[in-house]
Amino acid sequence: MAQRGAPPVSGSLLVAGTTSDAGKSIVTTGLCRAFARRGLKVAPYKAQNMSNNSMVCQGPDGIAAEIGRAQWIQALAARATPEAAMNPVLLKPGGDRASHVVVMGQPAGEISSAEFIGGRTHLASAAHAAYDDLAARFEIVVSEGAGSPTEINLRAGDYVNMGLARHADIPTIVVGDIDRGGVFAAMYGTVALLEPADQRLIAGFVVNKFRGDESLLAPGLDRLAELTGRRVFGVLPWSPDLWLDSEDALDLQGRRSADREAGLRVAVVRLPRISNFTDVDALGLEPDVDVVFASRPQDLDGADVIVLPGTRATISDLAWLRSRGLDRAIVRHAGAGRAVLGICGGFQMLGRTVSDPDGVEGSADASVDGLGLLDVTTSFAADKVLRLPTGTALGTEVSGYEIHHGRITPGGDESFLGGARSTNVFGTMWHGSLESDEFRRALLGEAASLAGRSYEPSDVSFAQRREARLDLLGDLMERHLDVDALLTLSTAGAPTGLTVLPPGA
Repeated sequence: MAQRGAPPVSGSLLVAGTTSDAGKSIVTTGLCRAFARRGLKVAPYKAQNMSNNSMVCQGPDGIAAEIGRAQWIQALAARATPEAAMNPVLLKPGGDRASHVVVMGQPAGEISSAEFIGGRTHLASAAHAAYDDLAARFEIVVSEGAGSPTEINLRAGDYVNMGLARHADIPTIVVGDIDRGGVFAAMYGTVALLEPADQRLIAGFVVNKFRGDESLLAPGLDRLAELTGRRVFGVLPWSPDLWLDSEDALDLQGRRSADREAGLRVAVVRLPRISNFTDVDALGLEPDVDVVFASRPQDLDGADVIVLPGTRATISDLAWLRSRGLDRAIVRHAGAGRAVLGICGGFQMLGRTVSDPDGVEGSADASVDGLGLLDVTTSFAADKVLRLPTGTALGTEVSGYEIHHGRITPGGDESFLGGARSTNVFGTMWHGSLESDEFRRALLGEAASLAGRSYEPSDVSFAQRREARLDLLGDLMERHLDVDALLTLSTAGAPTGLTVLPPGA
């Protein structure tokens, strides 16, 4: 615990990984909670995030800002207020070779894949300035890297991994996913391929997702420490209970109810450019709701509710929907009187037309027919709408967030959460609305009634479940990592005299 009257703690730690999805986000989030429990003022940070899962936060100036969902959750874990500086650069993939750029929470044009080596100097400057600002206001900054720190083809322009570590002399730990196999080679190679100045900031390792008897792992850990001159700070077990608001769409899986015969079946269309799919996480926590992701018409058979989620490319994903015959399956489902819910881009698809006169989505002058299930039209504008709205629907209080370029023009349908409703078809621009417990239960009740099913509302609190999962992460760090040593590392810096491995030497 930080003691009253003691000099302020000043610490920083970078959590890197051998690969994408090695467990950086989990470890960063867990350490934010573990350090915050010690009474420290903690901030999460990720210099650059590439994700279509984002969140809106309110800055001290009252201006809404967009950051990566993972950093928003990490701020909650740290018991801090989310802010743009915690994720100063957000890249939202718009295709295979270009991404939309968000800097300090606001749209800032596009960047191509060709610019990743030498065209990001301005982004590096913004990111480092944001880090310096956080470091001046918080006692400890826990930074999350991106991908691997040993992307040697991109090292010259790196400001997210070792470029960040070198900027502020940040001690770094490397997380490896043992469930994938080859973790010892990956950890050794991660260090060895770095140049000596980078290697000197790599202080040690964390093994993630281990299954079985940890004593069997000990010889490998000892040998890794001997070869690299760096300690292993702990081994995290594989756990099926580590649900956390998802960072990206690498591994979209359904969430099954205990009683799949009795439960409501929700089919979420897995769009190619799906975004903010965390909208359906709250449905997956309901004990009598079966959530599946669907990419074929037959996957929608027997669904009580079809959800069309958000997308970063509404017109392109609408074309994909039609190419698969999913459009006809959705229209048949709605025609049978069963519930359809469209969220943001998914809502836009349910309308009469979608147009993009300025090429915001990269398809200039494109105008296409929607599914015609709601009496609205959509036209994209260059300015992005960022809001944190609140209101009422279905007799309940609701809150959410808006992130969109699409402007909706309503027709004659009933107004519904920044969107529209026509009997059994619901459309909303509000992401996160299903996290409002009473609204979620009311909507599921309507869907059950439309499907002729019984539905018993649960007492699940999404906010309480999320908080419990963050505490679970903190507990996991305390039990399986040397948190005190990591705290000391963050304040003392990387040990001097660390071994420099070939071929980096």
